[in-house]
Amino acid sequence: MNIEYWLSLLAVALLLWVWRTYHRQRQAIRQRAYPAELDRYPSVSVIRPIKGLDAGAEDNIRAALDHGYPGAVETFFVFEDGSEPALPLVEQALAERNGSGQSVNARIIFTGQPLANRTGKLNSMIAGFKASKNELVAFVDSDVRQDRKALRVLVETLLAADGAGAAFAPVIASEPPVTVGDAGYTLMINGLYEPSALATADESGGELPFIMGQFMVFKREAIAAIGGLEAVEGQLVDDMFLGRRLNECGYRNRVSPHPVAIIQRGSPAREFVQTLIRWITFSRSGLPTLSFKLQYGLTGAAFWGGLIMALLAAATGYPLLATLAALTPLSVAAMVNDLHYRLAGAQLPFKYLWVSMALWLATPLIYAQVLTKHEVNWRGRRYQLNVQSQLRKPYGGEGSG
Repeated sequence: MNIEYWLSLLAVALLLWVWRTYHRQRQAIRQRAYPAELDRYPSVSVIRPIKGLDAGAEDNIRAALDHGYPGAVETFFVFEDGSEPALPLVEQALAERNGSGQSVNARIIFTGQPLANRTGKLNSMIAGFKASKNELVAFVDSDVRQDRKALRVLVETLLAADGAGAAFAPVIASEPPVTVGDAGYTLMINGLYEPSALATADESGGELPFIMGQFMVFKREAIAAIGGLEAVEGQLVDDMFLGRRLNECGYRNRVSPHPVAIIQRGSPAREFVQTLIRWITFSRSGLPTLSFKLQYGLTGAAFWGGLIMALLAAATGYPLLATLAALTPLSVAAMVNDLHYRLAGAQLPFKYLWVSMALWLATPLIYAQVLTKHEVNWRGRRYQLNVQSQLRKPYGGEGSG
């Protein structure tokens, strides 16, 4: 048997791996059963750190106040200082609610600059937690736009499982992309990150050993058990590390069946590249399980193995092998586009179908920067990192948020 035969078998094996991965993730996206309603809904303190001005910020803030939760809720909008551009939007939303007779228990907190061993987000979380009084504590990113079911189902998910210390909602990039940067962000969330997380949780009974913390709720006892939120000081990724510590202390991190929307609109390509660098950096220091990161590595290896094999086969006169090998990278790109459709319920515009291929082509360059630069820009602040992509010391400066 010649080398073409063995390479053809390898090409088929790579292709089968891609389709097995796709089938596993597609199955995980299916509708999952919701937890039962509670006889009594505990009170919740909702803490929303805000830095900068997100796309759709005004609607995000209004949705936060129209939470639909059947129990008592106190909401804290946490800013570093009074110069934040989203502050007038919060003040206006609160005035409108109170003026219409729909008063809400919500207020604004100012934290000042964070300590050197804290990210700005963690500093806001700690300040909000200290001010909170209710039974459960939720943290929500400012670019999240929740609907009137999200908080209720999140609390139901937390309290439905024995030993659960936290629950978090999966996210969907819900806005139709209008730029290449939007398309990249949408595919990163809907076609890569969330399907993989849901598939991993699906195989683990609906839980993960870490937290994806765009919208998360905790029992106070669980936060106390890990030494408080201060236990995250020195870490770049607060949510994933919190989930790891909870898991190490015997608590479970449950995944809600009800997703929430992340709003991203009008992002230039350069800004998306910075976001991709940041997310890969987060995954290095935040994702604890080899099984979760391994599937990305194997899919990437299949993509590049098939692409290199196809190019070499075409250059050396093996057109059939080249065609067979090319099916793997094409299938990887098609898988990402289709998973986005199944998760978000909307097809990616035709002019952006190529972006999924570009994501995988750019990955080696992104990793090279992550491994050599040891710096990340996040919400207007630069953070210096060590070789494990953990926090050294933040310093002031402009950056993309």
